Amino acid sequence: MIRTLSNTRRATKKQQRGQGMTEYIVIVALIGVAAIAVYQAFGETIRAQMSGIANEVAGKSAQTAITAAGTSAQKADTERKEKGLDAYKNK
Repeated sequence: MIRTLSNTRRATKKQQRGQGMTEYIVIVALIGVAAIAVYQAFGETIRAQMSGIANEVAGKSAQTAITAAGTSAQKADTERKEKGLDAYKNK
């Protein structure tokens, strides 16, 4: 009877460990999906800004990347205003 109780405790610990791992995987997956969504929405701007940062760290001029970041940010803002639900019209 003592062996059965210890086996039950071991099985319970394994199940709890598995449950914790499953929860962790779900959280990581949600963070990944959120990161993909943000990158889809702001991808051009982020790429241009990261390019500018990389150029500045390398000691080069990043003026073209900065200009591209500003242009893409303006473009994204214009698209957001045009495609937003506040501008939705039934036809």
